[in-house]
Amino acid sequence: MVAPADSLVSELASIVGADAVKAGDLDRYLYGGDAGVAHGDVSVVVLPKTVRQVAAIVRSAIAHGVAIVPRGAGTGLAGGTVPEGPAILLVTTRMNQIDIDARNQTAWVGPGVINLDLTNHVASLGLHFAPDPSSQAACTIGGNVANNSGGPHCLAEGSTVNHILAVEFVTAQGEIVVAGSGAPDPPGLDVRGVMVGSEGTLGVITRILVKLLPNPPAIRTLLMAFPEVGGAAGTVSDVIASGVVPAALEMMDRPLIRAVENFVHADLPVDAAAVLLAEVAGHEAGVDAEADLIGRLAVDNGAFQVRRAADSDERELLWKARKSAFGAIAQIAPDYYLHDTVIPRTKLVEVLDQIYEIASRRNLLVLNTIHAGDGNLHPKFAFDASDPEVVAQVKAAATEIVEVSIAAGGMLSGEHGIGLEKRDLMHLVFSPVDLDAQARLREAFDPDGVMNPLKVLPEGSRCFDFGRPIPEGAWV
Repeated sequence: MVAPADSLVSELASIVGADAVKAGDLDRYLYGGDAGVAHGDVSVVVLPKTVRQVAAIVRSAIAHGVAIVPRGAGTGLAGGTVPEGPAILLVTTRMNQIDIDARNQTAWVGPGVINLDLTNHVASLGLHFAPDPSSQAACTIGGNVANNSGGPHCLAEGSTVNHILAVEFVTAQGEIVVAGSGAPDPPGLDVRGVMVGSEGTLGVITRILVKLLPNPPAIRTLLMAFPEVGGAAGTVSDVIASGVVPAALEMMDRPLIRAVENFVHADLPVDAAAVLLAEVAGHEAGVDAEADLIGRLAVDNGAFQVRRAADSDERELLWKARKSAFGAIAQIAPDYYLHDTVIPRTKLVEVLDQIYEIASRRNLLVLNTIHAGDGNLHPKFAFDASDPEVVAQVKAAATEIVEVSIAAGGMLSGEHGIGLEKRDLMHLVFSPVDLDAQARLREAFDPDGVMNPLKVLPEGSRCFDFGRPIPEGAWV
């Protein structure tokens, strides 16, 4: 690693205080990765508390010719906060203020607010923040916005973009801008919508106006076990076709069921090929009717167990099992690698069969969790990263999974983002014209490439000039 210039470190310290600047080799190494497998070269780490400090940091970066990479808690899995070259890592975890407007059921929050902390903060008001990634006890709202994160309970209520009313951000020129508002339909271009999912490439998000939802009066949670994966997949399709949209509809396969049960002890049926965890929320009469319907559809599809959580303790234990999927893998291997492609629900069995074949052919262990209601796959390879041959097999298998998902009519990512991981696979989905349009949008915000450079868009995405004919074959 190349040590940062003393003048840069001194200038940043004058902005945020010396205790909020980390320039030692160990700090720079520790902050150089996320929860995935990529690692980068951090020039210096800086932890601001205010939007004015962020603006000053950006202006300092411009003056020193150094890029800015925004980062939250580092729970991302696509390398979105991993620098590709020398960069200031701007960590927003100290920007964790929460200002509640209970009457309007909204809150202005800092990007460093932990997802679950926000819901806990407003629980006494009977409210919650709907997006709930599995990492919600650690991930930040700023990271959720950057990647348009989802979660098990986003099936009925929508992913992060559906719960963000406005964002305050610092531009690549060091200016402070607010996009969106608390109004239900603000006029003008939807810059707020552009910022959500932009992965830190358009600016540094410094405050977020979030929508809070009332807690439902009644909840029913079901665990359904199947002897075949096809039965679970068929139940998912039948539930959605019936007109019922559950609050959550999650699937785990046999290898993961066994790992999770050994980890959490939630009385999961370890002999099942797949389990579905379904939850319906609303008024008492409605949730009972919907839970009964889902249970009947599961039995029609071959379920040998349909279990309804008897109380809140059992419900919490079942959800702890589902959200412990990543942690459970630590029993099997020291490392894991996962993708989050999206496929049509009707192709679930077909694609899972191909994932198992890929893993078997490459002598790898794969465990699957799936946001089954919206077709968001999370195949996880458990492996030992100290073996470079195994790492190469894992990465090759991951690319194959993306290709299989796209061939089935799917997309590159549901919630983890593109980052470095899928950057060079963008051509599988987007034509040269599509990529050029995205590059032009990015240029409009950041013409000098200050913000999180070399992420999301592959090299050469900006490939057309105004006034010249688009080459034949550019449209796909």
